[in-house]
Amino acid sequence: MIWWMNAYDYAIPIGGKPMYSPFSAFPPSYELTILLGSFGALLGMLFLNRLPRLHHPLLKHRRFALASHDKFFIVIETVDPKYSETETRKLLESAGSTHIEVVEE
Repeated sequence: MIWWMNAYDYAIPIGGKPMYSPFSAFPPSYELTILLGSFGALLGMLFLNRLPRLHHPLLKHRRFALASHDKFFIVIETVDPKYSETETRKLLESAGSTHIEVVEE
């Protein structure tokens, strides 16, 4: 784009110099590389992390309101291929859990 504008589109002949000098294109090219690389990294990170996630199924559960007062929640997602509901339930019961419930989307 810089070459096209300087050499053909809007050429200004000054003192017999060449229409295009590569040295004048380095600063804008370098800055655009950094700018577009940072935008690409940010948008790629948001896309790969599936952000922003504005809703979680646990938020509409009635017992979730107790988490902000004097109780807490442990959420175990089931997307892991090694997840086993029976083993997870046994682990939580052996740790002294008072209430175990499966919440589905």
